[in-house]
Amino acid sequence: MPRYEYRCRTCGDTFELSRPMAESSAPANCPQGHDDTVKLLSTVAVGGTASAPAPAPRASGGSGGGCCGGGCCG
Repeated sequence: MPRYEYRCRTCGDTFELSRPMAESSAPANCPQGHDDTVKLLSTVAVGGTASAPAPAPRASGGSGGGCCGGGCCG
């Protein structure tokens, strides 16, 4: 179940709630009982390693290959 982050406009507390995506925009009360809250935009951290850069295009005068350069597009 996704977790959503909210901030209370009354006390300034930030809190998270686990709820279905269908309820992500539903009002949320802060843990202190205040109902003036706003949903925060969260960033997604993606882990992994960087991939190698794409090869540089060839400097040839003729058709360079690929789909349209190779004549397969008609």
